[in-house]
Amino acid sequence: MFTFPNKIIAVSASRICPRPLEEQVPRLAQAGIKKLILREKQLDEDEYLRLAEKVLASCEKYGVELIIHFYPFAAKKLNIPFLHMPLDKISPDMSVQFETLGCSVHSLDDVKKAKELGANRIAAGHIFETDCKKDLPPRGLDFLSEVCKSAGDIPVYAIGGINEKNISDALGAGAQGVCMMSEMMKI
Repeated sequence: MFTFPNKIIAVSASRICPRPLEEQVPRLAQAGIKKLILREKQLDEDEYLRLAEKVLASCEKYGVELIIHFYPFAAKKLNIPFLHMPLDKISPDMSVQFETLGCSVHSLDDVKKAKELGANRIAAGHIFETDCKKDLPPRGLDFLSEVCKSAGDIPVYAIGGINEKNISDALGAGAQGVCMMSEMMKI
Protein backbone atom coordinates (compact mmCIF):
# COMPACT_ATOMS: atom_id res chain seq x y z
CA MET A 1 0.00 0.00 0.00
CA PHE A 2 2.65 2.53 1.06
CA THR A 3 6.17 2.77 -0.26
CA PHE A 4 8.70 2.57 2.58
CA PRO A 5 6.22 1.66 5.40
CA ASN A 6 9.17 0.99 7.73
CA LYS A 7 10.25 4.62 7.25
CA ILE A 8 6.89 6.08 8.31
CA ILE A 9 5.88 7.17 11.80
CA ALA A 10 2.12 7.69 11.89
CA VAL A 11 0.90 10.73 13.82
CA SER A 12 -2.58 10.66 15.29
CA ALA A 13 -5.27 13.26 14.69
CA SER A 14 -8.59 12.08 16.05
CA ARG A 15 -10.34 15.11 14.57
CA ILE A 16 -9.81 13.77 11.03
CA CYS A 17 -9.91 10.04 11.74
CA PRO A 18 -13.27 8.50 10.78
CA ARG A 19 -13.08 5.95 13.62
CA PRO A 20 -11.76 5.79 17.21
CA LEU A 21 -7.95 5.79 17.23
CA GLU A 22 -7.74 2.36 18.84
CA GLU A 23 -9.66 1.07 15.81
CA GLN A 24 -7.26 2.82 13.44
CA VAL A 25 -4.23 0.93 14.82
CA PRO A 26 -5.04 -2.38 13.05
CA ARG A 27 -5.36 -0.48 9.77
CA LEU A 28 -1.93 1.08 10.34
CA ALA A 29 -0.45 -2.32 11.15
CA GLN A 30 -2.01 -3.83 8.03
CA ALA A 31 -0.33 -1.08 5.98
CA GLY A 32 3.04 -2.01 7.53
CA ILE A 33 3.30 0.96 9.90
CA LYS A 34 5.21 0.10 13.08
CA LYS A 35 5.17 3.39 15.04
CA LEU A 36 2.46 5.83 16.13
CA ILE A 37 2.85 9.17 17.88
CA LEU A 38 -0.30 9.82 19.91
CA ARG A 39 -0.51 13.56 19.30
CA GLU A 40 -3.82 14.82 20.65
CA LYS A 41 -3.11 18.41 21.66
CA GLN A 42 -6.77 19.17 22.37
CA LEU A 43 -6.88 16.74 25.33
CA ASP A 44 -5.96 17.53 28.90
CA GLU A 45 -3.68 15.09 30.69
CA ASP A 46 -6.47 12.94 32.20
CA GLU A 47 -8.33 12.64 28.88
CA TYR A 48 -5.06 11.89 27.11
CA LEU A 49 -4.19 9.14 29.59
CA ARG A 50 -7.57 7.45 29.13
CA LEU A 51 -7.15 7.55 25.36
CA ALA A 52 -3.54 6.35 25.58
CA GLU A 53 -4.63 3.30 27.60
CA LYS A 54 -7.06 2.27 24.84
CA VAL A 55 -4.61 2.96 22.03
CA LEU A 56 -1.79 1.16 23.86
CA ALA A 57 -3.89 -2.00 24.18
CA SER A 58 -4.50 -1.93 20.44
CA CYS A 59 -0.85 -1.15 19.67
CA GLU A 60 0.33 -4.07 21.78
CA LYS A 61 -2.14 -6.41 20.05
CA TYR A 62 -1.02 -5.37 16.56
CA GLY A 63 2.72 -4.82 17.11
CA VAL A 64 2.76 -1.03 16.76
CA GLU A 65 5.11 1.02 18.95
CA LEU A 66 3.21 3.78 20.76
CA ILE A 67 5.04 7.06 21.25
CA ILE A 68 3.56 9.42 23.82
CA HIS A 69 3.39 13.10 22.89
CA PHE A 70 3.65 15.96 25.39
CA TYR A 71 2.69 14.05 28.57
CA PRO A 72 5.70 12.37 30.21
CA PHE A 73 3.49 11.40 33.16
CA ALA A 74 1.29 9.31 30.84
CA ALA A 75 4.36 7.60 29.37
CA LYS A 76 5.64 6.71 32.83
CA LYS A 77 2.25 5.55 34.10
CA LEU A 78 1.84 3.26 31.10
CA ASN A 79 5.51 2.14 31.08
CA ILE A 80 6.05 3.51 27.59
CA PRO A 81 9.73 4.36 26.99
CA PHE A 82 9.06 6.51 23.90
CA LEU A 83 8.31 10.23 24.24
CA HIS A 84 8.00 13.07 21.73
CA MET A 85 8.00 16.62 23.11
CA PRO A 86 7.93 20.18 21.86
CA LEU A 87 11.51 21.43 22.14
CA ASP A 88 10.64 24.11 24.68
CA LYS A 89 9.07 21.51 27.00
CA ILE A 90 12.05 19.15 27.25
CA SER A 91 13.76 19.03 30.61
CA PRO A 92 17.39 17.92 30.82
CA ASP A 93 16.53 14.75 32.79
CA MET A 94 14.13 13.37 30.16
CA SER A 95 16.93 11.91 28.06
CA VAL A 96 17.79 9.47 30.84
CA GLN A 97 14.17 8.65 31.66
CA PHE A 98 13.12 7.57 28.17
CA GLU A 99 14.65 5.19 25.65
CA THR A 100 13.58 7.49 22.83
CA LEU A 101 13.24 11.23 23.35
CA GLY A 102 12.06 12.91 20.20
CA CYS A 103 11.31 16.55 19.53
CA SER A 104 10.27 18.81 16.70
CA VAL A 105 12.68 21.38 15.27
CA HIS A 106 12.09 24.34 13.00
CA SER A 107 15.60 25.81 12.68
CA LEU A 108 19.27 24.84 12.87
CA ASP A 109 19.43 26.52 16.29
CA ASP A 110 16.65 24.17 17.40
CA VAL A 111 18.76 21.20 16.25
CA LYS A 112 21.66 22.38 18.40
CA LYS A 113 19.40 22.82 21.42
CA ALA A 114 17.76 19.41 20.86
CA LYS A 115 21.18 17.77 20.87
CA GLU A 116 22.17 19.61 24.05
CA LEU A 117 18.98 18.43 25.77
CA GLY A 118 19.63 14.81 24.83
CA ALA A 119 17.05 14.25 22.08
CA ASN A 120 17.80 11.10 20.13
CA ARG A 121 15.17 11.55 17.40
CA ILE A 122 14.25 14.75 15.56
CA ALA A 123 11.18 15.66 13.53
CA ALA A 124 12.07 18.53 11.17
CA GLY A 125 9.36 20.59 9.61
CA HIS A 126 7.27 21.58 8.16
CA ILE A 127 8.81 20.50 4.88
CA PHE A 128 5.95 20.70 2.38
CA GLU A 129 2.70 22.67 2.26
CA THR A 130 0.20 21.38 4.76
CA ASP A 131 -3.30 22.25 5.89
CA CYS A 132 -2.01 22.15 9.47
CA LYS A 133 0.11 25.26 8.82
CA LYS A 134 -1.75 27.10 6.08
CA ASP A 135 -0.35 30.50 7.02
CA LEU A 136 3.31 29.45 7.07
CA PRO A 137 5.40 28.71 3.99
CA PRO A 138 7.07 25.29 4.03
CA ARG A 139 10.76 25.11 4.91
CA GLY A 140 11.55 22.76 2.03
CA LEU A 141 14.03 20.06 1.18
CA ASP A 142 17.13 22.28 1.45
CA PHE A 143 16.20 22.98 5.08
CA LEU A 144 15.66 19.27 5.69
CA SER A 145 19.06 18.47 4.21
CA GLU A 146 20.76 21.06 6.46
CA VAL A 147 18.97 19.70 9.54
CA CYS A 148 20.10 16.16 8.67
CA LYS A 149 23.72 17.31 8.34
CA SER A 150 23.54 19.34 11.57
CA ALA A 151 21.94 16.48 13.53
CA GLY A 152 24.91 14.18 12.96
CA ASP A 153 24.01 10.65 14.02
CA ILE A 154 20.59 11.61 15.43
CA PRO A 155 17.85 10.26 13.14
CA VAL A 156 15.81 13.00 11.47
CA TYR A 157 12.24 12.48 10.32
CA ALA A 158 10.60 14.93 7.92
CA ILE A 159 7.17 16.19 8.97
CA GLY A 160 4.60 18.43 7.38
CA GLY A 161 2.79 17.79 4.13
CA ILE A 162 4.34 14.36 3.69
CA ASN A 163 2.45 12.05 1.36
CA GLU A 164 3.08 8.97 -0.76
CA LYS A 165 4.33 11.12 -3.65
CA ASN A 166 7.05 13.00 -1.75
CA ILE A 167 8.41 10.43 0.72
CA SER A 168 11.30 9.57 -1.58
CA ASP A 169 12.18 13.29 -1.88
CA ALA A 170 12.43 13.56 1.92
CA LEU A 171 14.53 10.41 2.14
CA GLY A 172 16.71 11.70 -0.69
CA ALA A 173 17.37 14.88 1.31
CA GLY A 174 18.85 12.74 4.08
CA ALA A 175 15.88 12.02 6.34
CA GLN A 176 15.86 8.68 8.13
CA GLY A 177 12.09 8.59 7.67
CA VAL A 178 8.92 10.66 7.68
CA CYS A 179 6.03 11.47 9.99
CA MET A 180 2.61 11.34 8.35
CA MET A 181 -0.68 12.43 9.82
CA SER A 182 -3.48 12.96 7.29
CA GLU A 183 -2.85 9.91 5.10
CA MET A 184 -2.36 7.69 8.16
CA MET A 185 -5.65 8.77 9.71
CA LYS A 186 -7.60 8.11 6.51
CA ILE A 187 -6.38 4.64 5.53
